[in-house]
Amino acid sequence: MIQKFANWLVYDIAGLDSASKLGSSVNFFVYDSIKILVLLFLISIFMGILNAYFPVQKLRKFLTTRKLYGTQYILASVFGAITPFCSCSSIPLFIGFVKGSIPLGVTFSFLITSPLINEVAVAVFAGAFGWKITAVYISSGLFLGTIGGYVLGKMRLEKYLSPWVQKLQDDSNTQSDSWQTEKISFFARLPEIIRDSFAITRSVVVYVLIGIGVGAAIHGYIPAGFFENNIGKSGIWAVPLTVICAIPMYANAAGIVPVIQVFVAKGVPVGTALAFMMAVVGLSFPEAVLLKKVMDTKLILIFFGTVGGFIILLGYFFNLIF
Repeated sequence: MIQKFANWLVYDIAGLDSASKLGSSVNFFVYDSIKILVLLFLISIFMGILNAYFPVQKLRKFLTTRKLYGTQYILASVFGAITPFCSCSSIPLFIGFVKGSIPLGVTFSFLITSPLINEVAVAVFAGAFGWKITAVYISSGLFLGTIGGYVLGKMRLEKYLSPWVQKLQDDSNTQSDSWQTEKISFFARLPEIIRDSFAITRSVVVYVLIGIGVGAAIHGYIPAGFFENNIGKSGIWAVPLTVICAIPMYANAAGIVPVIQVFVAKGVPVGTALAFMMAVVGLSFPEAVLLKKVMDTKLILIFFGTVGGFIILLGYFFNLIF
């Protein structure tokens, strides 16, 4: 429905050519902006209701006080794998987790895995490369989310969350305690939950528009054959250079698989191509812009550097086994 509205607005009302770079970029911007803002609003409402009836601080206490032997990171990665989000669409749920004071490492496990794996991408990937490589890719995505979340969790990075998020956490805990004590009914709570969700959405709208604007420009104006003609030509440095070049881009897993298939068909090593795919869908400049509302620049760089480093290692590993 959102895509039909974007097509109508951009191509029928604005009169832009669907085959032009400008038309493609504007359509991408309208569709993704609406999708992410609506998603953020609905998830904020859901998390508000969840916090009202099932206080998230109890879950946080369970995750931080019990010896779970790393299973919390695995579960967060699996949850990320079954949610059909791209890197920017994952941010609203990530904000919901952070708002509920879920341990940061666990939320990072979700954020890493969610854009890498989804059912559509798996189906397209299997059709393009077969189930053997698909199984290795899925396993690697879950591994990356689990280990990446664990490593980032051990760094104790909560101090780098933005003051806005820290205030959200404090307000959420206070509100939940008040509701539990006063036994306020659901319908009495709902207007406040909706107001809070609208306030959260309004506070990040500028970051969403800037981030998606950058992604739309990249989507429409980077030549289709640029990476096809240049990727994989730098020997031992091919994998890290590929990851660095991929980060500014923005695409979902299902959309990038056909591009990766072309890379491999033209002789690009499988590991280099898969590292490119992971970096494109798991890390992107628009995602970094959105995260700027949630965390400071140092934490964004730590997150991108840690995940990017693991992707490079996986790229070399794939090149060895395939």
